[in-house]
Amino acid sequence: MRIAPRYAPQLFALLMSFVMAFVMTAFVTLVNTGFSEGYLARWGHAFIMAWPLALVCVLLFAGRIRTLVAKLTS
Repeated sequence: MRIAPRYAPQLFALLMSFVMAFVMTAFVTLVNTGFSEGYLARWGHAFIMAWPLALVCVLLFAGRIRTLVAKLTS
């Protein structure tokens, strides 16, 4: 199955937000509660709560950040 190129920005946002939420919630949960009994359940809950917010943030800010980076590097 191939996805049409016109959906590339949305697919990027979906995948980037997934990876960022996955890594960040795992790390922050580990730092805050340690790797003890129930860690995976706590991390899973944090991930489910954080991923939608991460997706919205990427969708809202990726274009503006690309523009800012272009200005800073030109």
